Amino acid sequence: MVSFEMNDRKKIGLGLTGFGIFFSFLGIVFFFDKGFLAMGNILFLSGLMLTIGLKSTMQFFMKRQNYKGTISFGSGFFFVLVGWPLLGMIFEAYGFIVLFSGFWPTLAVFLQRIPILGWVFQQPFVTSFFDRYRSRRVPV
Repeated sequence: MVSFEMNDRKKIGLGLTGFGIFFSFLGIVFFFDKGFLAMGNILFLSGLMLTIGLKSTMQFFMKRQNYKGTISFGSGFFFVLVGWPLLGMIFEAYGFIVLFSGFWPTLAVFLQRIPILGWVFQQPFVTSFFDRYRSRRVPV
């Protein structure tokens, strides 16, 4: 059994990733403020690199099946920095969905095991939706 060792670098990485998601949320709430969105993008990517490592991050983004998501996410990041936050967030959202679509089965199992919220995700119509993607392998 492989254990996930939590050292200080990974703790900092998870914190940066969380702050990146928070700043991105603030950027959307404040009507696509490009400062918050850019800060959220930078923190999210740096947190991802610290959490899983630089080599694994580069391998993940440079996989052949992830090129479409990587190009979309990168162009969205560029559009946010240039000053077109709405267009940038559309590109980033599409790239994020394409890049991390392999993690949906893992997320489904996690959501079904949450004590209070889990019963919603254990309903037959929701379970049938998640079962379509359960046979896929996690991409990392």
